[in-house]
Amino acid sequence: MMMLKCYLPILYLLLTWFPYISGVPPRTPQPKKSSMALYMDSLGLINVTELDNSLAVQLMYTQDDNFTGEVLYDNLTEAYLHPDAAYALVKAQRALKELHPSYSLIIYDAARPMSVQKKMWNVVKGTSKYKYVSNPNRGGGLHNYGLAVDISILDSFGQPLPMGTKVDHLGVEAHITQENELVRNGKISETEHQNRLLLRTVMKKAGFRALPSEWWHFNYCSRDVAKQKYKLIP
Repeated sequence: MMMLKCYLPILYLLLTWFPYISGVPPRTPQPKKSSMALYMDSLGLINVTELDNSLAVQLMYTQDDNFTGEVLYDNLTEAYLHPDAAYALVKAQRALKELHPSYSLIIYDAARPMSVQKKMWNVVKGTSKYKYVSNPNRGGGLHNYGLAVDISILDSFGQPLPMGTKVDHLGVEAHITQENELVRNGKISETEHQNRLLLRTVMKKAGFRALPSEWWHFNYCSRDVAKQKYKLIP
């Protein structure tokens, strides 16, 4: 028994270091997925960082610092999209890195279940903000198909490029239809305008379309096409 006790530390070291000695790397434990992430997986949606881990994700509705003032995602930190949109987003990331190798896209919202859309609608209905939110009773919007993304660009220091407004700003300063006038009136700077143009360039190259009222919002297809070809996320 005494001899066995003497060998136990040696046995422990051998078991601990065997993967390194044998050349087989030890397994890194995978973080446990949330129930919402597992739900998204079950629907065939894709966590975009599993396709390209250089994409940054900071979902804005996981905190109450958004235009609703409420937390809408209780247990989701990953950005999911329909595979068609997910692979297109990877193309946009590559297009950005061809122009600026140290830059990265950052995702603020992606696939959004209708259950969350209803929460959002209930916050804004009856207020002036309702026009910025798709009514779930009328079929919702492209986020609810996993075919829309709210996105911006990080610079080489990991800081968001200035775009004239914060993401989720509800007002004309966020519109892309009269940006030259916004520059002339001092609402946004020319640098901020050029940053928006860079974002639209790489997203358009990957097949996305900009939403006129929100510089950060891009759709993979039209709502009519979504209704014909894709399924809503319940």
